[in-house]
Amino acid sequence: MMSASLFFQHRFQQFRGLFKWVALVVPMAVAVGSLCALFLWSLDRATAARFEHPWLIFLMPVAGFLMVLVYQRFGRGAEGGNNLIVDQIHEPGGGVPLRMAPFILVSTVLTHLVGGSAGREGTAVQLGGSIASAFARVFRLSHAEIRILLMAGIAAGFGAVFGTPIAGAVFALEVLTIGRMQYEALIPSLAAAITADWTCHAWGIEHIQYHIGYLSGTPASTFHLDALLLVKVGVAGVLFGLMARCFSEISHIASAAFKRLCAYAPLRPVIASAVLIGLVYLLGTREYLGLGVWSPNPADATILGFFDPADVDYWSWFWKAVFTIVTLSAGFKGGEVTPLFFIGAALGNALAAILGAPADLFAGLGFVAVFAGATNTPLACMIMGIELFGATHTVYLAVACFLAYICSGHTSIYLSQRLGIAKSAASGHIPSGIPLRHIRDIAMNGRSEDDRKNNQAPPPLQQERDIQ
Repeated sequence: MMSASLFFQHRFQQFRGLFKWVALVVPMAVAVGSLCALFLWSLDRATAARFEHPWLIFLMPVAGFLMVLVYQRFGRGAEGGNNLIVDQIHEPGGGVPLRMAPFILVSTVLTHLVGGSAGREGTAVQLGGSIASAFARVFRLSHAEIRILLMAGIAAGFGAVFGTPIAGAVFALEVLTIGRMQYEALIPSLAAAITADWTCHAWGIEHIQYHIGYLSGTPASTFHLDALLLVKVGVAGVLFGLMARCFSEISHIASAAFKRLCAYAPLRPVIASAVLIGLVYLLGTREYLGLGVWSPNPADATILGFFDPADVDYWSWFWKAVFTIVTLSAGFKGGEVTPLFFIGAALGNALAAILGAPADLFAGLGFVAVFAGATNTPLACMIMGIELFGATHTVYLAVACFLAYICSGHTSIYLSQRLGIAKSAASGHIPSGIPLRHIRDIAMNGRSEDDRKNNQAPPPLQQERDIQ
């Protein structure tokens, strides 16, 4: 048996380590939460300005050209985005440049000001990663400690920008490796996410409130499953996963196509701007520009609108995907996640009408499940659904997120994610521990029999695009 002195010595070391991390993480998270508050405030002002001055979309080619040009000349690695942060967690090296924070904040706001269809999670994660890396350099942390602090930075940014701190903490642990959780950063990530979210609220930032009216008066403790509805949720979960897979793969293909079409990077967003402006006038609407969370025009498709059972929208998910893929694949900055929320909620709304299911419930399921499939983070997305919509529909949320995760395959919007455990036995031939960009190379080009026998990965596929 362990002696009393040894027991207390171990507990003392644990508490000392915990105190160290709290002392380090809290000020870092306050800085990240404050920057996220500034970012969200700026984003709202930019979106309002775009609605007030519709002519701003004609500045999209100029903004895109200057954005990519500035990144090329002065970014010095900042363009690596979310993938750079994930790579640095797996293999700490040069670190994440502090300049990434102002670069991504300004460029994302500019993207939304001129009407680019992008999100905000990429900005928040990069704010968190760059600030965390700066703290690591100041305190001269070891490689193992840098990994933990970078994960805490991801949690802080994600938790603050969406107002979901528990989901933010789990996302930071889950997003790095498919099938494995990085539990060594559990407490630092949780502390960072809660602190950053609290700081963001302290600055007066409020998040959009979503509501699922279906069974809203039923306490979660007395809720009973509807077997037929559960089957419909299962069907929808499969389709959400396939949608996530299509979005990820087409995004990478479009990025490669832009590179083949135009070797000079600053001209790519100019080409994309012409396509987007053309689509605006072809469709006769601007509802697929920007975040898509709200609009002063009640007739526009928005995320909130998909929760209204009275409105049925069959095609908004498709057009939002087109606008987002064109925007981000060409080099505009932002994130994919809020557009994925839009796509998922719109698809859920359409499936509810087809399957005869509650529209608000399916909009909520699609909101988190498509995101789960595109990022391979089913647990974080299920928790996000609980934080956003309440615990009444936890079982349905779990089924939708887990099935979307399985059906999305070994693809992701983050190509630096690594494979820990294959999603199915049929994929057991894929070597573990390699980035998803290598798995795409295996799928597209194959590999030799000797590689299979030696369980070696093929030569790295050049990263197809920097995911912001």
